Formats: sequence, structure tokens, C-alpha cells
Amino acid sequence: MSPRPAERMKEIPPSSTLRVLSLAKKLEREGRSILHLEVGEPDFDTPEHVKRAAWEALQKGMTKYTPSEGLPELREAVAERVGAERENVLITPGAKHAIFCAMEAILDPGEEVILPSPCWTYDGIVLSVGGKPVFLETRMEEGFRVDVERLEKALTPRTKLLVLNSPSNPTGAVLDEENLKAILDFARERDLWILTDEIYDRLVYEGKGTSLLSLAGSLEGIVYINGFSKTYAMTGWRLGYAVAPKELIAEMNKIQQASTSCVPGFVQMAGLEALRGPQDFVERMREEFRKRRDFMVKGLSSLGLKCLPPKGAFYLFPRLPEGWKDSTSFCEHLLREVGIASVPGIGFGPFGEGHVRFSFACSMEVLKETLQRLGEFLQRISG
Repeated sequence: MSPRPAERMKEIPPSSTLRVLSLAKKLEREGRSILHLEVGEPDFDTPEHVKRAAWEALQKGMTKYTPSEGLPELREAVAERVGAERENVLITPGAKHAIFCAMEAILDPGEEVILPSPCWTYDGIVLSVGGKPVFLETRMEEGFRVDVERLEKALTPRTKLLVLNSPSNPTGAVLDEENLKAILDFARERDLWILTDEIYDRLVYEGKGTSLLSLAGSLEGIVYINGFSKTYAMTGWRLGYAVAPKELIAEMNKIQQASTSCVPGFVQMAGLEALRGPQDFVERMREEFRKRRDFMVKGLSSLGLKCLPPKGAFYLFPRLPEGWKDSTSFCEHLLREVGIASVPGIGFGPFGEGHVRFSFACSMEVLKETLQRLGEFLQRISG
């Protein structure tokens, strides 16, 4: 009998997005024309001044190990941005790894994490560190806000952590100040940790958006997650960070030391330039995304699909057309029949079922063709 992987790995679901991407690439190799609305990645290039900072760092020989917690100057820049101290900051290879380190440092085996759903795939990380994901229903007709009464009912003696993501992937919802304050009070009264993932914080289309940190007063019980991928079109650079109480950052750093060691110095210098350099790129990208959002919301509505206009991020999360309940089947038909790659709502937790996610982080030409093909598909299945 051959050695086998751990049984617990069977509990960790594969990425729905990457599964769709794999099938889409296979169809492309067969000669099909595929419109990629499945991947959450800006179609903009990394700003030139950011790339130049990385190149200059390479020329200076920044190819050696760096401190596991991150370069002091980048930690300082992050701390300044959020109003914390350098010791509250951990630089990580991507925001995803910051989330992993935080959950590994917070959770003991079997402890529960409440995940407002639809949500990004935090459950895979929760399971990988030995925790138990508990999905909390949020509803489109309520703007996908977190209902505190339902939150109370989801609580058990094993609950340790609540995850927030605003602006949200996949819904584009932005939690308002009133809702955030109610959640914060609820968590602090019950000694719960809150992990607030604000990776899309600079991509808000209605007002400015409110950060949980601005309401918290202190970092007590808070882990703030952010990064450079979405704001500065740096997805492949793998650069993120966590801001949390110093004691937790020290524990998270142990995990980083035992796993990835550190983030390359030239990547961190690019991040430093992104934070401290010109910010006009971000505004231009946001305005372009706003135009695409408005175009797609109007287009989906004209096709009879119900969709809450996203207030942030770059995703649309419409309900499936009348008569469809299985989002996986819908997305497979959509891909195979008219070449539109999208992500089934069930990939974002049980309360995502009945929806489909489209990314509008692609060109206007692709979006126009998407609406045309989608219209043809909907006409075909209704006839």
C-alpha cells in the first residue's frame, strides 16, 4: 500500500475560480473564443514607477533574505497609512498568507469562525488550520449587510473569530458605518476576534467607505488585512500585510518564519513606492471600473437579470435567470455553449447558491461581447 495524503485534506474545497479557469484554458487550446470574467485580477499593468522601484532595488543587490516581519521602512509606511505603530505590522507574501497566519495564530483545533456568506473562500483557510467554518446568511434584498440578530444565533461557546470583507468579493457590497459599529460592539462584548479584510478599500464607487479601524479606537481584538494586488494591479507580486495587536503579530511572525521566511526585498521596495509615490493611477483605474460597472449593471438589467449594483470591488453577483437553481450547471453551460467564463455562486458558500459572479476587471470590448453572448444564451434557454 502506497503512502497517502492526510485524510483531513479531503475537507478543503478546491477553488471554484481556478476550476473554471482550468476548463476555460482547455477550451481555448481547442480553438474556442473564451471571455474571461472569472478571475478577480485588474487588467491594468502595474504602474511604471512601481516597477522601476523594484528594478532599482534589484540593481542594488536586494536579492537576499529580509527580516521575516518585513522591511522596517515598508512597515513604517503601512503603519502611517492606518494610524498604527510599526510593531503592529507584518508584511506577508500576499494578503492571503496574512489571513492564513492570523487564523493559525488565533484558532485552536475545532474553534469556530463565522463567515458572512456569500463570501470569498476563507473556509479553505479555516479548515487548513483546524478550525470550523460557520456560514452566516446575508441577503441581496438587505444589501448583503450583516444582521446582528442572525449573528447572535450563529454564536456558540466555540466561536472565536468573525470575518468581514468590505468591499465584498463576490457581492461588491460595502458595509456602512452603522452596521460596522453594531458588529464591532457585538464582538467586543463577547470577546470575539474580528478579521477585517479590506483589500478592495480603494475601489469604492459610492462615497468613501468606512474602515473598521476608523471606528475601533484601538486594535484590541482586530486583525486588519490589506495588500497591493487590487489597488496597484500587483496581483503577481504577492505582497500583503496584517495590522494587529503586537502580541498577535509576534505569533503570526513565528508562522511566517516557519513557512515562507520573508518577502523578497525588491518586491517590498516596489510596495513602498506604491504607497508613497503618485496615487493618480488608482483614481484612473477606479473611474474606469466605475464606467464598466454602470455599463454591466444596465446591461444585465436589460437582459432581465436581478443584480444589486456593487458599491465597491469589481464584481457583479446577479441572481440566476428564472428556472435555474444550480449555479455550477449554469456556469458550465454558459462556458461551453457561448464561451463566457464565470464563477458559480455556490463557490462563495451555501448562501451564494442561486447566483453567478462576473468580474468586470476586463476591457469594455470584452464586456460588450459578454452581454451579446449572454443575451443569446438566455434567449436560447428560455425558448
